[in-house]
Amino acid sequence: MKRYGSDFLLLNLGSFLDAAGFYFFLAPNQIAAGGINGLALVLNKYFPGLPLGFLVLIMSIILLIIGFILIGTTFGIKTIYCSILIPVLIWFMENIYPLTSPITDDILVQLIFGVLLSGVGLAILFNQNASSGGTDIAARILNKFYHIDLGKGLLIIDFFITIAAGATFGIEKGMYALLGVILYGFTIDAVIEGFSMSKHVTIITAESKAVSEYIVKELDRSATIYKAQGAFSGKEWDVIMTIVDRREFIKLRNFIRQHDKRAFISVQNTHEVLGEGFTAIE
Repeated sequence: MKRYGSDFLLLNLGSFLDAAGFYFFLAPNQIAAGGINGLALVLNKYFPGLPLGFLVLIMSIILLIIGFILIGTTFGIKTIYCSILIPVLIWFMENIYPLTSPITDDILVQLIFGVLLSGVGLAILFNQNASSGGTDIAARILNKFYHIDLGKGLLIIDFFITIAAGATFGIEKGMYALLGVILYGFTIDAVIEGFSMSKHVTIITAESKAVSEYIVKELDRSATIYKAQGAFSGKEWDVIMTIVDRREFIKLRNFIRQHDKRAFISVQNTHEVLGEGFTAIE
């Protein structure tokens, strides 16, 4: 029950950050950096009487219906929830805090802040096995009928949205939109990698028994121990290999420092770990 509660909070947080980044930083500067939000921004230019949130909501519902018809019920309740929540949040922000002009005169600064906020929000959703719906559904349709990879499908859709942004708002805004699409990719990838980052630690120490017991009993992790021979000394050593998260690594490093200052520790960043104690393989 606690896990479901935290998942629900993260879905709401991710949706809020996506909506806030778009509404407060991208929309006032007419930066249509791909996605259904960007498409709504373009359409809002031709239909100024329709609120952005309303346009995003209508298009989200239309794409969900088309997706159900063409590719079935494969989105999951989380994606459906977020694809409705995000435009509702945008609509709510429009009514509670209407913007008559950009927050600053520096478009690049607002582009960066908007993409960072929105990108972190989307990364949180992706990490929860959800998405904002919208163009993700269109990419799945392209994948099913034209066998285009999902990533390439999204890139194609975003490219045409930035072309439409350039034709609607001018070439300069179109170039900012294209830069935003590129920054989105880097931001989302970096945040997702940060969520799942672990430390692959290899330890050679004279206190191998104490270190292995600390890993198992104090950190509640497992470890693999194998024998190795030093090339210079010819002495046989126990080599301990374990995978821990960042906080656990700091504790482990401090423990080893206290017990064996001559220990050898090799650390590598591991971007994904599947199995017991980490992310389930299924």
